[in-house]
Amino acid sequence: AFDGQPVELGKINWHRSLDKGVQLAEQGQKPIFLLFQEVPGCHTCQHYGREVLSHPLIVEAIESLFVPVAIFNNKGGVDKEVLRYFREPAWNNPVVRIVNAQKENIVPRLSGNYTPLGVVQLMKRALKGQFQDVPLYLQLLEAELAAEAKGTKKAVFSMYCFWTGEKEIGGLEGVVETQAGFMNGREVVEVSYDPSQISYEALLEQAHKSRCADEVFTNDPQQKAQSQKKLGKKAVGQQSAFRPDGQPKYYLYNSVYRHVPMTQLQAARVNSLLGRRQLPEQVLSPRQQALVEYIRAHPTHQWPIAINQDFVRALEKVEHQKS
Repeated sequence: AFDGQPVELGKINWHRSLDKGVQLAEQGQKPIFLLFQEVPGCHTCQHYGREVLSHPLIVEAIESLFVPVAIFNNKGGVDKEVLRYFREPAWNNPVVRIVNAQKENIVPRLSGNYTPLGVVQLMKRALKGQFQDVPLYLQLLEAELAAEAKGTKKAVFSMYCFWTGEKEIGGLEGVVETQAGFMNGREVVEVSYDPSQISYEALLEQAHKSRCADEVFTNDPQQKAQSQKKLGKKAVGQQSAFRPDGQPKYYLYNSVYRHVPMTQLQAARVNSLLGRRQLPEQVLSPRQQALVEYIRAHPTHQWPIAINQDFVRALEKVEHQKS
């Protein structure tokens, strides 16, 4: 539980009155994020609280871009009146509506989709429906979650310097994650990518263009054929065990940002931007940016390294260090 609140509600600070939510929506010119949830609830309801409503970037988006209101679908009184108003069934799995201050749906209700991607896409559609900008951190989160849902593919490129490789490849659209390390005695970058956004052929072309694909290691017949066509037979080897570098994401590792919890896609982009001597704030959320400033202001704290760590656990460690 978060501050004693039921696990079904995750880590979001909810309002429990729709009337109050309407008032705040009018004042702040924000849509209402309206959750209908069973509390205490079944496994699905608890999972939704733990996995969806506790993701730090989802929590931040709901709390900062919307007015969050939770209605219990298994209670009487005011909750039951709101349930009746929206014709929502009682004792149901989680349902989300995003409505305006007039209680009108901005987008169709979200039901039967209990994934982080479902709620992120709903928020994105609602913001666009209100002619509001979708923050880049939310766009990147959607891209990463969509890639994971569809299934990512891996590629391994060998080059003269894997720090340069991560810098160049980590900034490509469609690349979800990069890891620098060693394979077959060579420096390599292991790349996870979304094949619906960038093909292996295009990825190889971009990596080769930036001198980050002198050699390719693969056991995939299609990758092998495309690589031999591009690089020649001698430049294509068998994929074997990958040993990660001791300083993951070199440019990120050697900056204050190494202490900031972030997704793998954010980390790849931040590392790439730092390697190009550009400010990476553009891909971070406002709360992540505020954390950077706090860490800078308290350099003597023993801040943990957050690279390649679970986002939620890494954030808990940082918050513990702050307190």
